[in-house]
Amino acid sequence: LQWSSPPEAIERFKSQEIWFPPPQFYEFCRLCNFSSLGELHKFSSERALEGCERWMPVLLTAPDGFIQLLPGDELYPEDPDYTGEKKVIMSTDKKVEDLMKEGSIFHRIVIKNINNLAVYVNIQAKYKHINPLMINCDNSDYNSKL
Repeated sequence: LQWSSPPEAIERFKSQEIWFPPPQFYEFCRLCNFSSLGELHKFSSERALEGCERWMPVLLTAPDGFIQLLPGDELYPEDPDYTGEKKVIMSTDKKVEDLMKEGSIFHRIVIKNINNLAVYVNIQAKYKHINPLMINCDNSDYNSKL
């Protein structure tokens, strides 16, 4: 068992030393906004009573990868399947790169392969929450707060 800061965990993920699923990658990117545990505690205490939003990633399959669409993304369905009972499969013939070029409102995780993820967010977070840093496993800069 080894303790790692969020940027260290992401670096270990990129080097394939460890693996975690896309939702945890997203949360590590969100935690990169805080430089200390005290700063995180202050933020969480201040927004604790603001509420939460229930959401479920919706998987969009493309020929060259996957996109986990999140609420607020322009491709996120109006009525997402929260339970998995509908067995809705979203797919496209367009490549991920083309979808990214055509789009303008992003809240998504792009998955090129199991160890190559990228978070893209340009929407306002609800309930005074904070968006994750946009980190791409191909080229990351943890010092910038995009």
